[in-house]
Amino acid sequence: MILKGQEIARYLARPDPTRPALLIHGQDAMRVAMKRAEAVAALTGPAADTEMRLTRIAAADLRKDTARLIDEVKAVGFFPGPRVVLVEDATDAVAPAIRAALETWAHGDAVIVVTAGALNKGSALRKIFEAHGTAVAAPVYDDPPGEEEIGRWLADAGLRAVPPAAMRDLVALSRALDPGDFRQTVEKIGLYKFGDDEPLTGEEIALLAPATIEADVDDLIHAAAEGRADALGPLMQRIETQGILPVTICIACVRHFRALHAAACDPGGAAAGLSRLRPPVFGPRRDRMVRQAQGWGMRPLEDALHLLLDTDLTLRSASRAPAMAVMERALIRLAMMPRGGR
Repeated sequence: MILKGQEIARYLARPDPTRPALLIHGQDAMRVAMKRAEAVAALTGPAADTEMRLTRIAAADLRKDTARLIDEVKAVGFFPGPRVVLVEDATDAVAPAIRAALETWAHGDAVIVVTAGALNKGSALRKIFEAHGTAVAAPVYDDPPGEEEIGRWLADAGLRAVPPAAMRDLVALSRALDPGDFRQTVEKIGLYKFGDDEPLTGEEIALLAPATIEADVDDLIHAAAEGRADALGPLMQRIETQGILPVTICIACVRHFRALHAAACDPGGAAAGLSRLRPPVFGPRRDRMVRQAQGWGMRPLEDALHLLLDTDLTLRSASRAPAMAVMERALIRLAMMPRGGR
């Protein structure tokens, strides 16, 4: 049996212990590992490792000893409780051993959980699970988690008071982070809000989201966009000591002002325009950029982009002008530019 769509996340969160086997496969090894850990924890409950109710078999070992899987599945555990035999990094080479174990499986035996990388439609391993009457195949795609799955993770972390606006920010964050970092962020939010009955806010999400090495560059760009020319000097000095190249700053600046321009041009308003960006902008940063787009207006933002593109050309040319000084001059000009037109 093959799972599809939302069935995949739901089943892997609460797999059926009466089914003999589960195949989890996908291109992204991190996503497969996360889903495997979630499914195994749901099948075995706590303390499975210490109570020896979880047996791991490398696919390479199974190729050498095809009968080992049947022996482990049929083995009687010393401790009471559900058992799982995990076959990791499986390929089509272990398909015969998997098929043999499924043919001999009976209720009360350990559940077989198999993980694999990307498997094409002709894969022998996939065919075994998809054609089986009770075994389950769960393909894991590279799509970010949806609201339902995020809500389940938050509930597992002890957090249930999540307003729609905060959930939208979390969905946006899930598209900007890799799955491991996002899951850790959700757990961090749960710890942060432990014992706090107040609803989760966008400000708290932004506070707990992973910091990036671009934080100082972001501060610099915001200062220029908000007309705070006096803040540019100290920020430039701090960035220069970090070894960040002027062209890197310029590229980030162009990206930021293009986003502001897209927001200012949107017929639905700046907030609607920013919501359409990919990757999306969320939380206090979104509110800040909305104010910047509204304060600048479309035409002045076009002038700002012309200035930045000229600066980029200068930085990439054979000019002998000090590159960091060229970038700082451009930022000062941005901060001093007239704005407010349409």
